[in-house]
Formats: sequence, C-alpha cells, structure tokens
Amino acid sequence: MDLTPDLVTIRNFALALLIGALMGVDREKHKAEEGHISVGGLRTFILIAAVGAMAAWMSAQLATPSVFAAALVCIAAGVFLGYHAHARQYPQSLGLTTEMAALAVFLLGGMTMVGHAALAVGLGIAGSAVLAYKQPLHGLVSKLGREDIYAGLRLLIATFIVLPLLPNEPIDPWQALNPYQLWLLVILIAGLSLIGYVATRWLGARRGTAITALTGGLVSSTAVTLTFARRSRVEKGASDALAGGMLLSWAVMFGRVVIEVAIVYAPLLSRLWLPFTAMAAATSAIAALLFLRGRPHVPTLENGQSVQLVNPFSLTAAARFAAFFAIVLIVIALVQRRYASEGLLVVAVLAGLTDVDAITLSMAEYGRASGAAELAAAAIVVATLSNTVVKAAMVLILAQSALRWRIGIATLLILAAGATPVLLNA
Repeated sequence: MDLTPDLVTIRNFALALLIGALMGVDREKHKAEEGHISVGGLRTFILIAAVGAMAAWMSAQLATPSVFAAALVCIAAGVFLGYHAHARQYPQSLGLTTEMAALAVFLLGGMTMVGHAALAVGLGIAGSAVLAYKQPLHGLVSKLGREDIYAGLRLLIATFIVLPLLPNEPIDPWQALNPYQLWLLVILIAGLSLIGYVATRWLGARRGTAITALTGGLVSSTAVTLTFARRSRVEKGASDALAGGMLLSWAVMFGRVVIEVAIVYAPLLSRLWLPFTAMAAATSAIAALLFLRGRPHVPTLENGQSVQLVNPFSLTAAARFAAFFAIVLIVIALVQRRYASEGLLVVAVLAGLTDVDAITLSMAEYGRASGAAELAAAAIVVATLSNTVVKAAMVLILAQSALRWRIGIATLLILAAGATPVLLNA
C-alpha cells in the first residue's frame, strides 16, 4: 500500500475542496439572509467535501468500500441531527435543500478520488447554479401551467419510451420512411421549439419587441409575424420597431434551419453557409436599422397584446408534423424516381409554403443518403425563401401600410441575398 500522494491525487483533493467551497458559498449567503443558523455554511461544506475525498482515497488504498460507507453513514447522521435541531427551533422554515446539498458535496468529493474528477466538478457547478438561481427557477415554475407540465411529460415519454420501441429501418416500398429516424426528427423540432417557449415564459413576452422576436422566432416566426402585423394597426407609430421585430424572428428562423441541418447532415453546411449567412446578415442589418429608427416608439406589447405561442409539444401536434414529414419524404422519393432535379425544387417550394422544418430535415436526410448535397442545399434554400415570401404576403394582407412597404423592401433584399449564391453556383 503506497500512501505517498502524487500530483494527480493532490489535484483531486484540491478539486474536492473547490467543490465544497463553491456550494458552501451559496449556503453561507443563504444562512446570512435567513438570519439563523442552518446545518452548514462555507467551512462546513469544505470539510464535508474533504471528508468525502479522504474516505474515497482511503477506501481505494485499502481496497475496501467500508471506509467510504462508514463515512457516508456518519455524515448522513450528522446532517439528520442538524436538520432535526434546526426544525425544532425554526419550524416555519422547513426544507431539505441544505441537507441534500451537504450529502451531494460528500459524494462529489468522493468522486474526485475515483477517476471522475471532471464529472464531479461539472456536477458541482450545476448544483451551485441550482442553489444560486433559486428565485429565477421558482419564478419560471410559477409561470408554467398544468398543460405545460403535461406537455413536458409527453415529450419525455415520446423521447425515452416511444422512440426506443420504433423500428430503425424503412417500412415502405420506396424505402423513404424510417419510423425511428422520423420520430427522432420530430423530437428535435419539439426540443428547439421548447427552448424558445421556455425563454418566452421565463423572460415574458412583454419585455420588448426584440426579446419577443428572438424567443418567439425559435417557436414560430410565423406567429411573431402575424402578431406584429395585427399590432401595426393599433401601434401606427411603431412600424419601424414592429418591422425590425419581424425580421429578427426571421433571422432566428434562418439560424434554426442551419442547426437542424448540422444535426442531421453536417457536411451539407459547406453548401449552405454562404446563402444563409447572406440572408441572416441582410435580415439582421435591416432589423437593426429599423430598431434604431423606431427607438422612440418601441412597442412593449402591453394590455394582453403578446405573441400567441402554445407549448411546442403535444401528441396531436407531433402526430400532425410526423404525418406531414412522412408525406414530404414519400413525395421526394417518388419525384426522385420519376422526374429530374427540378421536380425536387418544385416540392421544396410547395412544402416551404406551410412549414420549412419538414422540408429542411427531409432534404438534409436526402443529401446524406443520396450524396446529392448540391441539390439538397438548393432545395433547402428554395424552401426557406418560399416560406419567407408567405410571411411577407401575410404582412401585405394584414398589416398597416407603413409596415407593408418596409417588409416588402426587406423581403426583396432577403430573396436576393439568398438566391444569388445559389444561382452563381448553379
């Protein structure tokens, strides 16, 4: 048995102490703010982490887990006794957060000594964030409705229960439909939308046009466009800000398409980066200019005038998207067999009129399977431009005249920015 510590062991002990200090700082602040003694603070947490690390190190040296197990029992007993005394003195402030954090620090200290130091540090940082962001997390939960919780559970069921049960092979005569991959892409879209939805619920849709556009664009740039177009008839002096918000949500949509392609078939990005960078740059530049012009009249979407976003995952919505996605895949397979490449571009235009996600994912998958990356990239660009034209048409129909010409000019510039690189490479 070699009890001489080496540099790695010393480093791991230091990391254990750092984890204890990191989580102990928050508990020390909590103790000071509450105005009474709790189970532990900064010094206690550092010592608990040190005990965990020493117990794990001794167990490894003696080749027996009994030392670590005995230390865990002692720490747990001490935490329990401290909680019991605290609960008797302050019955109005019952809670197990500090006690669970103390046990976590002990275990993380042990993890650093058994070959998982990096994971222990990551978990320690995550635990510290959970402790520090108490108020924002509670605020977010208070903004979630029962249906939001149900939707989150359905998404988890769809990911970890339904997905593993699906066959991972084509089931149709055209070899176009793989249920496992199809459902996986549905979950991908729901996950990206969920990010924007949670951000909107956390930050609030009334924090300003820019935040509403950024977060809402992840869920549905079409919903942002419709809301702002209708709002322009009420806020007639805010056309610049509303137009900037619309364009900002479109720029987010361009970024969303790129993320989807990167996940499904990253090599396709080499043919997409130029048109999408051009479209995103043109859209963002015009949006920034409009925001600067409309700064004195930025609308806050008050009095209930917020973007109408619903939770991005429900079984019905997922089934509809999966069905539409499957139809697009079958149409692409049939067009590929019967017609030339121009047929796929026509399909992309038509699919982009209603939803850009399905055609993006299907063409990325087509490019990966067939190797026709240039055609797949052109189809994605065409579908995105088609979707942009549809949203511009909504503005022309629903918005106030001052907003119409702003969006009209911006749309022409976006179309030119996206189409020019494709035409030059054709």
